[in-house]
Amino acid sequence: MEHTIKSSSISQPIALVTGANKGLGEQVTKELVSNGYLVLLGSRNFDNGKKAAENIGEGAYPIQLDVTDAKSINAAAERITNEFGRLDLLVNNAAIAQSGRYSSVPEILEASKASTASLDEIRILFETNVFGVLAVTQAMLPLIRLSASGRIVNISSALGSLTLNSDPNFPYRPYFGATYPATKTALNALTLAMAIELEEEGIKVRAASPGFTATAINDFMGTDTVEVGARALVLAALDVDSPTGSFTGPDGPLPW
Repeated sequence: MEHTIKSSSISQPIALVTGANKGLGEQVTKELVSNGYLVLLGSRNFDNGKKAAENIGEGAYPIQLDVTDAKSINAAAERITNEFGRLDLLVNNAAIAQSGRYSSVPEILEASKASTASLDEIRILFETNVFGVLAVTQAMLPLIRLSASGRIVNISSALGSLTLNSDPNFPYRPYFGATYPATKTALNALTLAMAIELEEEGIKVRAASPGFTATAINDFMGTDTVEVGARALVLAALDVDSPTGSFTGPDGPLPW
């Protein structure tokens, strides 16, 4: 399959999905392709992205993209500029649950306690889940501004909702901590800040949660398949009409 395309006569909408070589990112890419999109499948390891794109087939194009590496981000933006000329949709999906130093979910949860959480661990998660999203968005924004219906979807989680976690009856309240959940709270804040800033330009910015989906990020302990989890994400991504600044999940609106 060819892995480059010239921008001279692209009429299809163009999307970039980060962290798309597996899990929810790959499924979102697959569904966007099936909805007529040309999708740049972002992956830290280009070979992994290439394999995923080949599995999806025509319409998926691998692109090397490490959201924590400024050179990688800038190179990706330059390639999209040269080959596609614009970006209609950015899906910030890339995220990590831990640095790699823990071997089980119970260890990750224990390490997330605000009273004992390692500052190094927190910094590593924020670097990918928050600063990486902002860096990619800032780099891609000039391309999104060239779209007639520019959209940015940040993949968040109900674990980041301050409102839900303030409720003693929220079943996932015990899992709210200073690492992964806090990064999603911060991501929600960035989402709303972007939405407010870009509203007058007509660029819509949303946060979307897949629910408790079985992926590598939770050691496949989730209750939903990636096909189910991707539904809310794709719905938010394809929506060109609803207001900006929303936070939604599988069952509809979520509170910040």
